[in-house]
Amino acid sequence: MPPLVLLLIYLAVVLAPLALGALQGLPPRPLWDELATGLGMVAFAILLVEFVLSGRFRTISGHMGMDVTMRLHQLLARLALVFVLLHPFLYRTPFNPPLPWDSTRQLTLGLDMGSLVTGVIAWVGLPAFVIMSILRDQLPYRYESWRLMHGLGAVTIALTVTHHALQAGRYSADPLLAGFWVALLATAFGSLLHTYIIAPLRQTGRPYEVKSVRKIALKTWELTIRPKKGEALRFNAGQFAWFNIGHSPFSLHEHPFSISSAPAVRPEIQFVIKEAGDMTRRLGAVTPGTAAYLDGPHGNLTLQGRRGTGVALIAGGVGVAPLISIARQIDAEGDPRPMILLYGNRVGDQIVYKEELSRLALRQGTQVIHVLSEPPSGWEGMTGQVGRDTIEKVFAFDGAAEWLYLVCGPPAMLDAVEDALIAQGVPARQIVSERFYYD
Repeated sequence: MPPLVLLLIYLAVVLAPLALGALQGLPPRPLWDELATGLGMVAFAILLVEFVLSGRFRTISGHMGMDVTMRLHQLLARLALVFVLLHPFLYRTPFNPPLPWDSTRQLTLGLDMGSLVTGVIAWVGLPAFVIMSILRDQLPYRYESWRLMHGLGAVTIALTVTHHALQAGRYSADPLLAGFWVALLATAFGSLLHTYIIAPLRQTGRPYEVKSVRKIALKTWELTIRPKKGEALRFNAGQFAWFNIGHSPFSLHEHPFSISSAPAVRPEIQFVIKEAGDMTRRLGAVTPGTAAYLDGPHGNLTLQGRRGTGVALIAGGVGVAPLISIARQIDAEGDPRPMILLYGNRVGDQIVYKEELSRLALRQGTQVIHVLSEPPSGWEGMTGQVGRDTIEKVFAFDGAAEWLYLVCGPPAMLDAVEDALIAQGVPARQIVSERFYYD
């Protein structure tokens, strides 16, 4: 679905409570009270839509990319947090139970003990929830444990805010707006059902098994899987999948990894994985025949639907995985366009597929350029970081602005490369990047 259409749908959903409240024709309260209520209702709508944004729906992320979708998920959660924190302090109307003669609840906020308790739980819980999300990598929990706590926390906040809105909300007491909240809550929980029940059920009908695991660089492994039955996953070069190995598809032991093989060599599917956590450090012990499951494909780092007189693949570290897939597919299809693979690492032992990249460089119109930040004695390639200086040297030729640039790597590298390319006159539409780490 086009991003503009998605944006309009999003705005319509999160602003709908304001419109439904205004249509009730209730006598207005002081401005600050109406602002407080409006912030609370918009924040509640944002929080419920967050479930859908994080639900891996390709209808949503297909054009924007999963990384953009998840970044919006994070930023919108922080915006909702600000609205929630301000919400109770803006009221000027007394926090008293409803008065018998005040049928429109214009004179008091009408809070009873139950709605007050759920409101406080949500008000205290949401900041803790957002902070735990921001500091995920610094917390002393395994990813699977954090993910479970994140899901349970989200459900708890959604339920407590729903109770608070339906019991304490002046406008939410109206059947139409109350029905809207219930429908939005059902949609939110439906997205959880899809992610944790429906999608795993589908995966059980398409099981994979590990064919091989081999070390291809310093702390970097190539893992190859093949379908046990049925057809292998269809994907575009440059996409990724949520990968579950040695566990039930209903478990939380799944992680996103870029596919490094080309679609042309299906049914086998390869991943290039760097040791970075509990699961990845155990890859060397994985044996052939181990069960595996995939949820995908996801990602927007692809050539499909994009034009360029040449193709530039700019990678940092293990970010080369999706770009290797693209380079392999370009070679398999005989794409005549010139191609440059600019590949940065700290040391030479981190370079994956050295021999294959050397052969790729023999292809007419193809260059493979290595950059090392800690080069060995006698190194004849480029040195330093992949950033402004490197981009200015490699892409200083005429017509570089008409090339298509696909970039994947650490966040600092992505920022530096994007800024350097734009500074050289490359249109933003010709730069496609994918990142999976945010503050």
